[in-house]
Amino acid sequence: MNKQVCVIGLGRFGSTVARELYQAGHDVLAVDANESTIQDMLGSVTYAVRADATNESVLRELGVADFDVAIVALGNDNIQSSILVTVILKSLDIPFIVARAANELHGTTLERIGADKIVYPEMESARRVAHVDFNAGVVDFMEIAPGSGIVKIHPLEFMLRKTIEEVGLAGPQGQYGVVVLAIRRGRSYIVNPSKDEEIRPGDLLLIAGRNDNVARIYGADSESGLAAAAAAERNGR
Repeated sequence: MNKQVCVIGLGRFGSTVARELYQAGHDVLAVDANESTIQDMLGSVTYAVRADATNESVLRELGVADFDVAIVALGNDNIQSSILVTVILKSLDIPFIVARAANELHGTTLERIGADKIVYPEMESARRVAHVDFNAGVVDFMEIAPGSGIVKIHPLEFMLRKTIEEVGLAGPQGQYGVVVLAIRRGRSYIVNPSKDEEIRPGDLLLIAGRNDNVARIYGADSESGLAAAAAAERNGR
């Protein structure tokens, strides 16, 4: 269901969120105090308006009180403004407020004044770099609990044309203690694939498990073929 979303603050994070929401079919009002930033967003969102979002009267005039969602995406140099804007949005009875936080103290403050969801873009990016950049086959990483996450990986050479069970990825009882949540094959997904599903060239695997177990896939000893396959993949890039 499409929603009306107001995005306040159009730095790299805010502008990306606004564009993605608009492309997903939502009505997006983008607000920033910088005129050149607003000009850059024209055509990328439903409405782009230069305005002072710390002024409650301005937000009321823009009709923000009637929106379903508000996203406070102000940068790290605007912590005081982000708190003030969040307080104003809460007073406007916005049903759902998402706020960007620079650090845990900032996030705790935003949560206490009424933000429904706190996001930490820099912290999330750091986690992804730590888990992705040193594993050649890992495309993306999302932490779901301390020490555990979901990774998207290119299957190693030894996995191709073998089943999920044969390569040890069939859940807690498998060799690596991880589970394949889905396989991306071309533009389609096989969700919750059978342990008998064959892994094909070009597939992407979405795997959930403890981080150390996922790391074992790329760091097992050469007798299993994993280390050699990882080296071959790195050399082929």
